[in-house]
Amino acid sequence: MEHLKYPVGKFNYADNENKYSLWIETINNFPLVLAEQLKNMSEIDLEKTYRPDGWTGKQVIHHLADSHMQALTRFKWSLTENRPIIKTYKEDLFANLTDYSLPISSAVQILNGVHQKWSIIMANLTQDDWQKGYHHPDLDKFFTLREASALYAWHCMHHLGHLKLIANQQVKL
Repeated sequence: MEHLKYPVGKFNYADNENKYSLWIETINNFPLVLAEQLKNMSEIDLEKTYRPDGWTGKQVIHHLADSHMQALTRFKWSLTENRPIIKTYKEDLFANLTDYSLPISSAVQILNGVHQKWSIIMANLTQDDWQKGYHHPDLDKFFTLREASALYAWHCMHHLGHLKLIANQQVKL
């Protein structure tokens, strides 16, 4: 069951530390990689879950849009405010809201725009900027933009892995 929950493994910052160009490339290219994956999936596939009690493919895609919109905002707050405390959200409750019944094209459009904006910001960060960040109140942890970038690059591949499981494909990094 663990391989279904974490198809690319659990996030480990030590494995991803200081890979700035990889994070930026992953964030920049993710909408294209996702589009390629979606070519291999039918509407029926998108209604399937990647594991028992897991989200459907459609929910995964809508979650990515919600999560990455939050991430872009968190980056912007981090760059314009001093150690902001972010507003968290309940992902599981978001996944049951009516907008998740919309066609995935609505979420894919959001991801295209968010990732374009996010990757240009990341590509232009200074070394000092990478040290800026935000406080996550639910985790009581300060995340630098370095840590957040590594985590969100992993997040892209993590959920791509879920979609590949649904499509019965081998997960590749």
